[in-house]
Amino acid sequence: MSNSTPSMKDPFNAFCRDSTAYLEGSADGPLSGLTFAAKDVFDIAGHVTGGGNPDWKATQTAARRTAWAVQALVDAGATMVGKTITDEITRGIFGENVHYGTPTNPRAPGRVPGGSSSGSASAVAGELVDFALGSDTGGSVRVPASYCGLYGLRPTHGRIPLDGVLPQAASYDTVGWFARDPETFARVGGVLLSPQNSAEIPRHLLIALDAFELADPHVKEVLQPQIEKIISLVETHSEEQLSPTGLAEWAGQQQVLQGREAWESMRDWIDRVNPRFSFEVSDRYAQARAISDEKVAAAREIKTQVLVRMDQLLTGGTVICLPSTVGPAPPTGQRLSDRNALRRRNSQLTCIAGTIGGPQINLPLAEVDGLPVGLSLLGARESDEMLITFARKIGAR
Repeated sequence: MSNSTPSMKDPFNAFCRDSTAYLEGSADGPLSGLTFAAKDVFDIAGHVTGGGNPDWKATQTAARRTAWAVQALVDAGATMVGKTITDEITRGIFGENVHYGTPTNPRAPGRVPGGSSSGSASAVAGELVDFALGSDTGGSVRVPASYCGLYGLRPTHGRIPLDGVLPQAASYDTVGWFARDPETFARVGGVLLSPQNSAEIPRHLLIALDAFELADPHVKEVLQPQIEKIISLVETHSEEQLSPTGLAEWAGQQQVLQGREAWESMRDWIDRVNPRFSFEVSDRYAQARAISDEKVAAAREIKTQVLVRMDQLLTGGTVICLPSTVGPAPPTGQRLSDRNALRRRNSQLTCIAGTIGGPQINLPLAEVDGLPVGLSLLGARESDEMLITFARKIGAR
């Protein structure tokens, strides 16, 4: 098994140019013949994990073991051809990296690919690999999947081992992946999830009214025919407001709890190294550092309320339908003030699965003026197989 990458073309700036990590897949297996890339937060034995920041990479040593998820895929026959660019220490959602550049969005040139799994989404959308690994803490698979027109899953929290993955916030970190078609996506899931649960399709579709109220008008318009198609595949459907108090409150509690964990994960290294961060990432850590214990306690109370509410809704084979993002990918180089407002709107959609620890899959079913926009299905914990099976059925229609 080689660990030195052969030369490959990268017209989208998706891959890390300072990494030669390469792992040849086993001779046979369920993923034989497929190639993949791994976000530069996954350890590869003998290589330093860069995490999207040169000061992080300069202060780390080479990994002794390969991350569980990468090794499982290689053992199943897939060949890892390289590491991909990520937002700094995974603390971004749009995919712009001041140190290594912004990967191109092949489906929307001139617009961001989404982050923090930006390079992985770019590599798959640009057909440089068959699939790619990312990670999702606050939306870092679902957002780039929506922006780049890909299938992407945030799995049930804890379902895929995080061994050998750079941490951000342990209560929210997950391993996810991207593919262009539902069949390849399902093949990868068969390896990473070690499926043990029922793969029956959902019986009831709940359309999240307050989530759709957040979306741009054109997004709601183009997603409606896709919703109708999904309705035709289930026994019953309904419409309901998810949050009695507003999705902004739900997003706020995750921002507090995830922010506190992200700060605790990196505080010692930041204090010791004083690393170079973009203004945006520095600002996010500064805000996280200022979170008080009182705010954490209040956020935990709200999280408990969210869990109770979502347990009531996600019963009897129900899945929730919502937009993956409020709109298509924004232009690169957008003003920070505009970007912050967009992040807050998107976080009201992405916080739900993160809070309950449940799976959410992006379906690349629609476009607005030629730009991809995703429709999501969110299920109860451990319903990952059901979502993937349903995605294949929807894609076949």
